[in-house]
Amino acid sequence: MADEGHAGPRQLVRARFAVAAVFCVHGAVTGSFATRIPWIQDHAGVGAGQLGLALAFPALGASVAMPLAGAISHRFGARNALRGLLTLWTLSLTLPALAPNLVTLCTALFVYGATSGMSDVAMNALGVEVENRLDRSIMSSLHGMWSAGALIGSAGGTLAAHLGSDARVHHAVAAAVLTALGLIACQGVLDLRGSPDEEPPPRFTLPPKSAVIIGAVGFCAVFAEGASLDWSAVYLRDVLDTSPGLAAASTTAFALTMAVARLAGDRIVDRFGPVRTVRVGGVLATAGGLMVVLAPHPALAMTGFGCLGLGVAVVVPLAFAAAGRNGPRPSQAIAGVATITYTSSLIAPSAIGAVADATSLVVSFGLVTALAFGLVLCAGVLRSAGRDGVRAASQESPATEPRP
Repeated sequence: MADEGHAGPRQLVRARFAVAAVFCVHGAVTGSFATRIPWIQDHAGVGAGQLGLALAFPALGASVAMPLAGAISHRFGARNALRGLLTLWTLSLTLPALAPNLVTLCTALFVYGATSGMSDVAMNALGVEVENRLDRSIMSSLHGMWSAGALIGSAGGTLAAHLGSDARVHHAVAAAVLTALGLIACQGVLDLRGSPDEEPPPRFTLPPKSAVIIGAVGFCAVFAEGASLDWSAVYLRDVLDTSPGLAAASTTAFALTMAVARLAGDRIVDRFGPVRTVRVGGVLATAGGLMVVLAPHPALAMTGFGCLGLGVAVVVPLAFAAAGRNGPRPSQAIAGVATITYTSSLIAPSAIGAVADATSLVVSFGLVTALAFGLVLCAGVLRSAGRDGVRAASQESPATEPRP
């Protein structure tokens, strides 16, 4: 893939800020949706079990559609593809609130997830391309912008819910605003296009082996993240007999910790490299998991959840970056990693619940701790595709010139 004309330093800086804005818009859609789930549940007339079933459909839609993103980007060019896919994603925000029953809600959420997944792959592929050309880490901060967007969207949704607004109206307004912002942001991203003699990627293909291996690292991180986000408040309430307000605050604190760590993570990655960063993060996350499991009082458990958030925050951005530098088809590899991480986010909450039903929540977070330790053991798979190899080579040979 090459862009129309060589992108100079100013264009690359512009492209970085543009793709960061795209990440923020993408996250804002998720935040806007999540806060209105209770309204959508009441409108569709579904119970808790049926809602749980429906909420599996976004991940299913994403998993099915993600492998298509590479072919779409090749055919239409990266900028046009992102513009179209992001627009479909922002507009799909309106669909769940319109669903009058379980079947239509599942269908709406499948479309919502499919457009989310394809736009996710497209924007991550562009982010990796900008990172490669700048020769410094930016993926962590891009995902931090996604988290910031999710917080902004959830703040707007919380206000709308507090005012008692109809979610159909709220989401229609939010979709219109976010679509406009997304189209503006897309103007500045790199316009990558396939060369005339380049073989087009297959329309649908299984992820390459390298993406599966890298995705396993992302799986461990996303499992710990999803378990902590969905179950931290329940853990504090049921295991440590914490007040509902303090228990809920732990979830918000965890989300803020993730966002801050991702926004600040690029400097750490540039200094220490992806492998060392993930290994140290894995140690921190494992220690956090042990704090949660062994905590005799809420303060230590909340500290443990904070350590979990800090430890896993940059792993997924680094997994996307590694996939994008592995093999001749970055979009295909990124789609593979994204599919694996989406699968992890799908099964984590239910797996924690199933283990807790069979044993206890303490045992469930013992599983989370074990997967966090998996980051320590498997971090080395990021070396082959990351900048560690480039940095190591330059250290071994002082005469080696850095990449321009």
